[in-house]
Amino acid sequence: MGLGQIIFIIITFAAFYLAYKQFSKLRANIFLGKPETTEGDESQRWKNVFLVAFGQKKMFKNLIPAVFHFFIYAAFLLTQVELVEILIDGIFGVHRFFAPYLGGLYTFLINFIEVLSVLAFVATIVFLARRNLLKIPRFVKSEMNGWPKLDANLILFGELALLIGIFSMNGADVALQKLDPAHYPDTGYLAISSTFSPFIFDGLPEGVLVVIERFGWWLHILTVYVFLNYLPKSKHLHIMFAFPNVYYAKLKSRGEMENMPEIMNEVKSMMGLAPEAEMTDEIPEFGANDVFDLSWKNILGAYSCTECGRCTAQCPANITGKKLSPRKIMMDIRDRVTEVSKNLETGDVKFINEEKRKEGTVLTKDNYDDGKSLFDYITREEIHACTTCNACVEACPIMIDPLEPILKMRRYEILTESAGPADWTPMFTAIENGGAVWQLADDRDAWTKE
Repeated sequence: MGLGQIIFIIITFAAFYLAYKQFSKLRANIFLGKPETTEGDESQRWKNVFLVAFGQKKMFKNLIPAVFHFFIYAAFLLTQVELVEILIDGIFGVHRFFAPYLGGLYTFLINFIEVLSVLAFVATIVFLARRNLLKIPRFVKSEMNGWPKLDANLILFGELALLIGIFSMNGADVALQKLDPAHYPDTGYLAISSTFSPFIFDGLPEGVLVVIERFGWWLHILTVYVFLNYLPKSKHLHIMFAFPNVYYAKLKSRGEMENMPEIMNEVKSMMGLAPEAEMTDEIPEFGANDVFDLSWKNILGAYSCTECGRCTAQCPANITGKKLSPRKIMMDIRDRVTEVSKNLETGDVKFINEEKRKEGTVLTKDNYDDGKSLFDYITREEIHACTTCNACVEACPIMIDPLEPILKMRRYEILTESAGPADWTPMFTAIENGGAVWQLADDRDAWTKE
């Protein structure tokens, strides 16, 4: 085994091990949320995965960006074939392992990858321009300042690095096939590399070509490894999490809100439709005050968010100048989960709830309390502005539901804290006293007694 193979194996093992650790941590973060069962037709869930997550169905409601996104997406999928070959070549010390076995099919695949790579290059330049020159409104909202903007640009520059690696590797390889066919298998005519290779690489010494080919090969694989370990910190995590998020997305009507059994049973008992609820000293909590009160599916949605801003662009509250941005809601949930996770990792007893310190001194999610909540990230003004119209849910290309966390926070504020906007108080009073949102002189059902 050569030195190059040993170095490659060590780097590969380190890259995958570090990625495994990070993704394991993300999984733990997601399950900081409450359990939630998965209901509905499984075949419909798989259909959604195939059409929405894999097929990008909802992306094509906005045709032009969808086409450019598809170029990058398709190139990403197809280059995995070449990536598998690079892994085999690196581990076993061979070169273009598949070429002798696949023949013409290999030539077709590499040509297809090259054409898609050129289209991906065009799309990458377009997306860089849209974000940094054209300044599309949904990309310049306040929540996109700082890291989110840098994150998006870093990934696009990473795409360019991948493309440089592919064409450096293929272009130099085409020239080397003429000089040393014994070590460089014939790939056949490559639409892009075979065209530009003679103008750039012909006449260069074989040693220089080998360096260029190895440079492209290592640049490609190292960029992939960096990208793999960067994903858990990036909005591009949706490349992986979009699939489970779509699978677990609710299948019921978007207009159907989650029921609260505690409230329903209380109302039924007041109306004599159910036995009276047992009285307890413990005051129940409704809705969500922190990430522990959200479901794990809500947190999965936050990690799956692409930060594309389609939800915010369609939000009527945001359009009319109100503070609410559904995208920011999901980003804030993700940031809060990250903060809680880091504090839990420390094991510091200062994060244990004072009332629960007598029960034990080991920090867990059940006794965690850092004095903060989701309301430190998401203002009450934001959740009050939501009209529950479901425009954000409809707009999301990977079926994230920003409305559900908003509703849960509003329920906590109103039902647990007995708070809320002053303008809403007369409505609540009217409903409680008269059964209608308007203040009526008579009971709402008075007409039935006539």
